[in-house]
Amino acid sequence: MLNVNFFTFNAFEENTYIITNEKKQCWIIDPGMYQEDEKQAVYSYISDKQLQPQAIINTHAHLDHIFGVKSLMDKYGIPFSLHEQEQEVLKMARGSAVMFGFEFGDIPTPTSFIKEGTTLQLGDDTLQVFLTPGHSPGSLSFYYPKGNWVISGDVLFSGSIGRTDLPGGNLNTLLTSIRTHLFPLPAETIVLSGHGPATTIGEEKKHNPFLK
Repeated sequence: MLNVNFFTFNAFEENTYIITNEKKQCWIIDPGMYQEDEKQAVYSYISDKQLQPQAIINTHAHLDHIFGVKSLMDKYGIPFSLHEQEQEVLKMARGSAVMFGFEFGDIPTPTSFIKEGTTLQLGDDTLQVFLTPGHSPGSLSFYYPKGNWVISGDVLFSGSIGRTDLPGGNLNTLLTSIRTHLFPLPAETIVLSGHGPATTIGEEKKHNPFLK
């Protein structure tokens, strides 16, 4: 059984998720640690829980979701994966950092690419992978039926949706992604978003003003 914990990091209040199994193996999803104390918070959590980091997995490559990738790769020697269509977004990271007044070192190089429709295996547990573009070209969502949750990145939020005015964004594509891949999930499915509080599929189908 996979368990999920999260931290909220950086000026964008981005949610970084740590997924663990009973063998103490873990994935870090969308590591957004920017300040040194944010990095130390993750390192300490991993150390205190005696976790064994296996991989960094990203829903997408916007700046606030990749701040901590390189530090985790260097510290733990683990791979970094995302969808292939996020490569151009990744390449823009340094320019985005300058625009928002952040410092950004070397852009991390993906170790491999995650394909839509596949599964990701951590021990005996699997996450289903949905390609949910619209916020960015290769946005992914990770669904864990056994635990009744989906990590949606910046696709779907509590009462809102991801912005579509950044390069590669498209409103109609985003709405189609949500209706095609997320809304068919059970109503009680917990949505773990890239920003803000958790919600459920049922709640968003009923009340999200962007999806009426």
